[in-house]
Formats: sequence, structure tokens, C-alpha cells
Amino acid sequence: MKKILITDKTLTVLKTPLSFREKTETAKQLDKLGVDIIELPAIKNEKTDTLLIKNIVSVIEKSAVSVPVGLTKESVQCAASCMKDAKKGILSVAVPVSPAGMEYISSLKPAKMLERIEELVTMCKTLCEKVEFSALDASRAEKEFLYKAINTAIKAGADIISLSDDAGCADAEEFSAFIKDIYENCDGIDKKDVIVDISDEINMSTACAAAAVKNGATGIKTTVFDSGYLKIENISAFLFVKGEKLGVTTGIKTATLKNVCEKLSAIVSKDTEKESPYDGVVRSDEEIELHKNDDYSTVAAAVQKIGYELSHEDSAKVYEEFVKLCENKEYIGTKELEAIIASAAMQVPSTYKLKSYVINAGNIITATANLCIEKDKKTLTGVYVGDGPIDAAFLAIEQVVGHHFELDDFQIQSVTEGREAMGQALVKLRSDSGKLYSGSGLSTDVIGASIKAYLNALNKIAFEENR
Repeated sequence: MKKILITDKTLTVLKTPLSFREKTETAKQLDKLGVDIIELPAIKNEKTDTLLIKNIVSVIEKSAVSVPVGLTKESVQCAASCMKDAKKGILSVAVPVSPAGMEYISSLKPAKMLERIEELVTMCKTLCEKVEFSALDASRAEKEFLYKAINTAIKAGADIISLSDDAGCADAEEFSAFIKDIYENCDGIDKKDVIVDISDEINMSTACAAAAVKNGATGIKTTVFDSGYLKIENISAFLFVKGEKLGVTTGIKTATLKNVCEKLSAIVSKDTEKESPYDGVVRSDEEIELHKNDDYSTVAAAVQKIGYELSHEDSAKVYEEFVKLCENKEYIGTKELEAIIASAAMQVPSTYKLKSYVINAGNIITATANLCIEKDKKTLTGVYVGDGPIDAAFLAIEQVVGHHFELDDFQIQSVTEGREAMGQALVKLRSDSGKLYSGSGLSTDVIGASIKAYLNALNKIAFEENR
């Protein structure tokens, strides 16, 4: 049985805006599903996008990760830098090959485009073990030029050839002939992986994908959602029924498919009309376990794995607190490690100080929060309505600050027993640069603990920005 590679492009075509954590969680779910390649969007904002790619690369265990390299040497270097720690990385040279695409997207004539393809693929091959050449709008390209473009990419070292049918107007017979012509006119393509990327404009993507596989294609690009391209559920169902007859199989875990699709649907189906601090909070099922005998490097790696970039000084403080905690414990988990980071790392002067808060909430009234916060010896007031007392409190803080930060995680837990138990809150905020900051708060009132934790994280962001 020949294995068909499944490339998922959900993160590149999804129209719903996702938070940093949601994008990471989406990639982790796709890795769990067993897709062979996860495509990531092109780098637009170098500061935030590179951080996202590095974070995703660090948590992907089995799938390969593919990143477009752009059209310049500088953009290639940037993409390669993000991928250097990937277990299986792919640099993707994606260029338009149709006459209209070359003219209006890249402003290059055919001869110059061939030179650019050779230059980019050659450079990528020196920086990454695997390189993909993606011919955008290939089904509308002039045949002779398309053959030259593919042959140029293969000679320059491309390992994967992706053929895109952006128009999505071909039927199975036409797409079959298209793939057959490629194999007949491109030297050495039979030794490369050929992946098809088919639009579903006329609901023929599954049939076209099947035709491509019958004529030699070794991979298919899919999406989890109905984004105008071939859905992974559709092609998986088709191959489940017809795979044996075609002599092909995939690495997709069909038993996991429904569960993963439901989880990802829950992520993207949020109500985006109201921006709440809770937007983007996704619980990860990954649990870190550290043993009391683990050394500094192991603890530092665990800190990095859950998303923090700490200085050497702060990492040393975290390790010192870890050793103290382990005097009475054999193991500590993710929540305990995060509590250590929040309390030990990057302790800074308080830009924002809580003076007072009044919360009104109940089962027959809408929750409201009235907070007085001191900054530069001035008292600032925030009043806001929320879905609950903590939501209202966080929104009131945002009103005072005048900025919305992505709430990456929020946890409350009891640290003592009895009716007067102390509650500890952990808040993880992500700044505009994409960096993660955590704050902790302790109080017999969980709302007060939550407010203190939020301000603790906020003060760390303010300190960094002012510096």
C-alpha cells in the first residue's frame, strides 16, 4: 500500500482570527491527528510571527512543519531561523506561475521568475534538509512555462512539488490529464513527492484528488473546516472506502478525526462580537512532570516548553524555587511550575497598584466591576459590565490601561483548607510582541486574588515596555 501524504493548511486559510495560544493548540491537535505536514502562514510581522512559529515548532512531535519563505533572500533567512529547531522542517518556495499571477502578484516576467525559483530553492536547500516548491495557480499556467518552472525547482534541489488549482473549476477527467502531463514532461518528478492543492469551487475537490492519486500524486492538501478547499474529513472518508482498491493509505488516525475536528470547531466558533479577556483561553491536555532530581537544564527546557522566554537570571530563580519545593515532593507538574514562574521570575516595581474594588454579581443581575487603580500617584477608575465578576474585573482593568492583552491562561486553586482557605490565581498575559508574562495573586477572596494576579502580570509587561 502506498502512503499518501496529508498536508493540512487550516492555519493558512482560516478566516476566523485566532489568538497565539489557539494557533498553537490547533497545530498540536493536527499533530495528534497524524497529518504529515502542517502548513503555517507566511511571516508578515517579523516579531510576533517568528515567535509563533518557534513556539509551534517546539511543541510538534511527529508532523513536519512547513513555512513559506517569501521572495527575497532576507525573508528566506528569517523563515529558516524560525525553523532551525524543528524536528522535521520544510521551507516552502511558493510562487505564482500563471501569467496573471506573475504580473500582478510578483511583477516578474517568466524568465525572471525562473531565475528567482532557482535562486530561492537553491538557497533554501543550503538552510533546510527539505524544500518544497509550490506552483501557485498551476492549473492556469501556460503548460510549457509550468514544466520549465518545475524542472528548474527539481534541478535546484526541491524535494516536494506542490501543484495548486486555485481556480477549482476542473473536473476529475481534466485534473487527471493535468497530472498525467506533468509526469510526462518533467524530468525526475517521479522521484519527488507531488502534492496537489485543490480548491472546491464546484464541489469536485475530492474527485480531483482521487484522480491525481490514480495518476501518481503522492500527497493531498486539506483543511479541517470548509474554507473553500478540500476538507480532511471528505478525503479521509473517501480513502477509507476506496483506499484498498486504489492501493493507498494515509497516516490519519480516523478514530481521532471526529474528536479533533470538534475540538478545533470549539476554538473557532467563539463569539467574536464581544472582546473579552477570556478570548483565547484554551486548556492544553499536555502535562509536564519534573522529578526532584532534575537538573537546571531540564527545568529550563520545561519552562520553555510551556511558552516562557526567561533570562538566565530568572531561570536561575525558578530553578532555585523548584529545588525548595521539591524538598517535600517527589514530582511537580505544569500548574506548580507555572506558579513558581509567576512568583519567582521577573519581579518588578508596580506600575499599577490596586487601591480598591467593588463587585456586584448575582444570578438575577449582570456582573459589574468598579476598580480604583493607582498609577504614577494618580487614581484611575474603571467600571465595566461582564459575563461574570472576574470577566467584569478584567475588562475594568483593560479600561484603565486602555489596551487589550491576550489572556493566554487563567487558573484558580485553593492553597489552604477550611472555610477561610486562601485562593491562588494565576494569570498569563501575552503582550503585543507575543511574549508570555505570568502573574500570581493570593487572597481569601478569589476575585481579589484574580485581580492581583492580572495586575502582577500587567506590571511585568509595563516594566518591559518602559525599559
